[in-house]
Amino acid sequence: MKCLQILYVLVMVPFTLNARQDTTKTNRFRQNPSLEFVYQKGHVFATNNFLRGTNAEAAKISNYQTFSLKYSHQTAGDKYWEQLYRYPDWGAGIYIADFYNKTEIGLPIAVYGFLDAPFHRWKRLSFNYELGFGVAFNWKSFNPLTNQYNISIGASESFFIDAGLNLKYDLTKRVELITGFSLTHFSNGALKKPNYGINTVGPRVGLRYNFHDEPRFRELDVPLFRGQNELCVSAFGGAKNVIFDSLNVDIIEKYEGVYFPVFGISTVFNRQISRKSKIGFGVTLSYDGSVNASVAVDNNELDPVDVPTGEKLMISIYPSYELVVNRVSLVMQPAFYLYRKKLQNQSPGFFQRIGIKYEITDKLFAGLILRDYAFHVSDFIEWTIGFRIRNYSGSGRHK
Repeated sequence: MKCLQILYVLVMVPFTLNARQDTTKTNRFRQNPSLEFVYQKGHVFATNNFLRGTNAEAAKISNYQTFSLKYSHQTAGDKYWEQLYRYPDWGAGIYIADFYNKTEIGLPIAVYGFLDAPFHRWKRLSFNYELGFGVAFNWKSFNPLTNQYNISIGASESFFIDAGLNLKYDLTKRVELITGFSLTHFSNGALKKPNYGINTVGPRVGLRYNFHDEPRFRELDVPLFRGQNELCVSAFGGAKNVIFDSLNVDIIEKYEGVYFPVFGISTVFNRQISRKSKIGFGVTLSYDGSVNASVAVDNNELDPVDVPTGEKLMISIYPSYELVVNRVSLVMQPAFYLYRKKLQNQSPGFFQRIGIKYEITDKLFAGLILRDYAFHVSDFIEWTIGFRIRNYSGSGRHK
């Protein structure tokens, strides 16, 4: 739970700081507020046996519905990034999901921050994209005695990632009709196994009430962008939970599993090609304590057995893309193992790294990266701190 609380801080603090940076006599977050209610009903992807029908109900879990309440702030162009993203709105929401199986899944609740930005605006209509990150809790998670089929969710808390498209239409000066769809991912990042995750997609409809008249969008004189290079060096740490099914120990002890450390160093060279985008190439040297791991049983307790360090070292390479929104970046990196010891039943050589990064200062950043494979199976979470050396050759990020 402490790890998920850290995630909440990483997600929500950037939104809060954005609100605080332009404080006048009143808080900007309160100047253009809106309240939105959203209903969604859709499809659950059958990515594991529990969802396919190996459960107490002996029925496929294929449908879900959600109810969301969102509080947002409409930007007006007081910063360059607001104008750059066509005056988005951002805020926080609470989300309740019903998978029609409360006995084994529960009624999960998510709290998250989001950014909703338009591709294009017309007089009364806009076409938008939305990204949301947060934490979900209130799951009925896996339990070897009372909930043994639920291999999707291994802990009562998880991460929440949501991405979607929508249309907004002004019914009146204050009321908007919103329709669209979104993809949602739930996973605890392998902090507690089993953790095959849940992925959903579905249409949604909502109504938003604006407590303000439409603001006058400011158009600032944006300096010419000439690009810049940067070298980012970061260190990360984390943990992986491994369950040894074949051990003859107490079933509760067995499914508590053993935690192994993961840590490493990453170096990424980026070229900022626009105020919104960075592209680059990176190399990571990592240590995965769970590789080829084994345990000994002593008085019904599991003790890790030492394995040569060289077997646990891995080198990976990847192209990198960052979507930059003020001090927050969405990081996407399709990666390949350049070196690792060949073992049976190991994860694929191609994997994915996706996460968020926040600039604490111009040189210091922090964030988290989810490392997964097959686009839906979590491997581990990289909790990251790093610094960058920037070759400044023009206008980059703007406040």
